[in-house]
Amino acid sequence: MNYSLGIDAGGTYTDAVVIRDSDGSIIDSTKSLTTYPDLLPGIKNTLDGLDPHYLKNVRYASVSTTLATNSVLEKTGYPVGLILVNDTDIPNRAKIEHFTLVNGGHNSAGNEVCPLDMDSVRDFVLRVKNKVSAFAISSYFSVRNPEHELNIKELITELTGLPVVCGHELSQDLGAYERGVTAYLNAQLIPIASHFMEAVSSEIERRNIDAKLMMLKCDGSVVSISEALKKPIESVFSGPAASLVGAAYLSGNEDCAVIDVGGTSTDVSLIHRGIPQLSESGAIVGGWQTKVKAIRMETSAMGGDSHVWVRNHVVNIGPRRVIPLCLAAVEYPEIIDKLKQNQVILRNQIGENLQPTKFFFRSGLEASDISPAEEELLSRIGDRPLTVSEIYWNQNRLPNPGTLDLLIQKRLIKAIGFTPTDALHVLGEYKQWNREASLLGAAILATLSGTDEDELCIRIKKDVARNMALNLVSFLLEGISKEEIEKVLMGKFFARFKADLPVVLLGGPVKAYSEELACFIDAQILVPDHCSVGNAVGAVAGKGTKKLEILIKANYTQSKYNLKTSSFLTFFPGGREEFASYNEALEFGEQMGTKLIMNYMADSGMDTDEVSIDMHRNDIVTHEGGMPVETKLIFSGIGLARKTRTIMEAD
Repeated sequence: MNYSLGIDAGGTYTDAVVIRDSDGSIIDSTKSLTTYPDLLPGIKNTLDGLDPHYLKNVRYASVSTTLATNSVLEKTGYPVGLILVNDTDIPNRAKIEHFTLVNGGHNSAGNEVCPLDMDSVRDFVLRVKNKVSAFAISSYFSVRNPEHELNIKELITELTGLPVVCGHELSQDLGAYERGVTAYLNAQLIPIASHFMEAVSSEIERRNIDAKLMMLKCDGSVVSISEALKKPIESVFSGPAASLVGAAYLSGNEDCAVIDVGGTSTDVSLIHRGIPQLSESGAIVGGWQTKVKAIRMETSAMGGDSHVWVRNHVVNIGPRRVIPLCLAAVEYPEIIDKLKQNQVILRNQIGENLQPTKFFFRSGLEASDISPAEEELLSRIGDRPLTVSEIYWNQNRLPNPGTLDLLIQKRLIKAIGFTPTDALHVLGEYKQWNREASLLGAAILATLSGTDEDELCIRIKKDVARNMALNLVSFLLEGISKEEIEKVLMGKFFARFKADLPVVLLGGPVKAYSEELACFIDAQILVPDHCSVGNAVGAVAGKGTKKLEILIKANYTQSKYNLKTSSFLTFFPGGREEFASYNEALEFGEQMGTKLIMNYMADSGMDTDEVSIDMHRNDIVTHEGGMPVETKLIFSGIGLARKTRTIMEAD
């Protein structure tokens, strides 16, 4: 009996599932807290929670992770040298330390418009080679002719031996600067991805698991680890992609909307015919506009671990994430006694960080680049949770929430506080951790807000459900502002929004929100079994998909009296060819598209006997019956990495 293993290293939990290949049933699952920034201990803990009998018979394993996203957001990527060809300016110069602009580039027909200035390239490479870990290159219209990028890559390899990423290797879309950003971020992530993949591979091998190892991309498709290492930027947002694919698998619906309530955020997305809906503009990561094809997603900073705090009788949820009181009390039982003491904070001082239900302790990260005020405050915080009173008033000091906030932003201290997860513990609808801590926290906040504990928690629960509905409707009604939608949701004579497709909920306690969500949304709301590990299911249930375009354009020579077609140019990923006739160009394009799809599937670890390819053709014709002046061939391939059912029947 063979099995497949899925692993998802998320922001709060690392989940794992085992699926039986013969019928697609989930036969084992587990979750443990994510260990960040080193994800390996969390992965080890999670695998330890699975039946070793199943693990030894795993023949296919796939992972998804937020590692790439976090590295970009936290600016922890490795230094990279960026080379832009054709003197294209850099809007975000301050963000890039090592870059140069050189002459060169091509036009839309793939013809050279300016000779490549290799001397400038050589000078730059020699100047920064000992300061960077990789290079990124983007040349003007390299998607029509990559010659200059390839020449630079060859020179850098010869001079340094360092990894080199070319823009045309990552995207076919026009936009030299955005391709440059994509290549730049990709080069930053290569060492990080390599370390992570090697760590996961070594853990799989250590357990004597003889399995094909794959990784989920942010478009919901899977690739082999070797392919993922070449393009780690494509794993950004693979967590939301995993939830989307997992929801389709668990619910048995290849067409559905998905609401994934995580610890930090609520994400909404859509899957159609088993394929996630993608954003046309490309993923935006840490303020960078990239050409990475990622799922279209509506997200908000409200999740199960969002901080619930009160000021001037107003209850606020988020946007910061904290460790829930109920969870923290398991590891730090002294929190119970400290909550019973009910520390007093003056009303004019109360804010997001100065709350009687909030605690702080060191994260363990080494402090660097901090001010004297930050260093002094950090010296008063230890490895066990302290209240605001213990940090400040016990030492006769005035609180400085700004300095405290800077230490949180720099991840030097962690915060504990009341959360929606605590509210569910109070209401008895989620019983994972220490309920007493949640009850004590609710009593304190209820006093501040002028209500009682149950009323407070019911309100929090309803606000989370309303936020889920707001994200869903905003996603489905693209182009309409959230503010306008919220007016309807909060309206006195409100009629529910109706959705004609199933809405699948994922996340640990989402079942608790389904009834409240139904007050806002008129739809079939599904909470499938194993919804708490849906991302791990998605990691292993993803298919291999590839989409590419081949462009055929007429090439003209201009005479004294008119334009005359001289040849036809065929542009494809990685190059171009010129043909005397349109039919020759078309035949070549059709063959090349199929070949590139099959090569990709083979490199990505797909079963090439199980690949299906569709081709769609768009022609531009100047007059009826005439020869097309431009033809676009759009190829879509779908492959299977493992032989098992990809969609389970609904229970």
